[in-house]
Amino acid sequence: MTSDHIVSTIMENVNGITNPAERALRIKDEANQFFNDQAYDVAIKLYTIAIELDDKQPLFYGNRSMAYLKKELYGSALEDANAALAIDPKYWKCYYRRATAYMALGKLKLALKDYDTVRKALPSNHDAKRKYEECQKLMRRIAFEKAISMDHDKRSVGDSINLDTIEVESTYDGPILEDDISIEFMNKLIETFKAQKKLHKKYAYKILLGIRRMFGQLPTLVEITVPAGKKFTICGDVHGQFYDLCNIFDLNGLPSETNAYVSSVLNWPLLLNANCFTYFKRL
Repeated sequence: MTSDHIVSTIMENVNGITNPAERALRIKDEANQFFNDQAYDVAIKLYTIAIELDDKQPLFYGNRSMAYLKKELYGSALEDANAALAIDPKYWKCYYRRATAYMALGKLKLALKDYDTVRKALPSNHDAKRKYEECQKLMRRIAFEKAISMDHDKRSVGDSINLDTIEVESTYDGPILEDDISIEFMNKLIETFKAQKKLHKKYAYKILLGIRRMFGQLPTLVEITVPAGKKFTICGDVHGQFYDLCNIFDLNGLPSETNAYVSSVLNWPLLLNANCFTYFKRL
């Protein structure tokens, strides 16, 4: 059963509720259940309908913001958190959700400010305190790395990496990259990420070093001619959107010699190969 069909069935069940506010609350309750069942697409659609019926309820925006976070749609999560806080500035959970979105988007100062707000408003919330400290440490580390960087030191970190010295533990059960990247390796890697597992750092380094070599041999601007009758798919910003990227591949086909892709925004590492195109989260 598709998400649209599920939503239609729920809407039929609440048609008897004539008061828009009461109907919105009932739909929100249904959305909460689907959220708890990790059916985030359905939950988002139901929260959206509830908002259309009653756009003055901060909880509706806050709940949808959380669902967007689960889907790694950080921009949408940020917008909903802002909308909820505009209605209720004391909706402390939404400060936390907004901070999470800010963190994912790399806006650490704004994230720290929101975590600090929650930490002070809810001193017994240990998770908020922990997140505040993590964000603070990350900011300090970035500031320290920036401070010790030397313009005259042109030696890349990549030049100091010796893959032969990196040991792969016997317990590692992920994909193994022995030679060049293949479509079989990429399929295994995608399934590994879907299972919330990580690629071993040795192979991640190997991929990144390969990208570095490839880009170093290419000009700054590469012109591509699309043959007549062929297509060239341009993806938007896939920053933080691993599952969305997988869905694009399901709908549009995996990258290949005859099904090329490019991303318009390279915020995170993207690999474009003759047969492969994948997306890596920071390890």
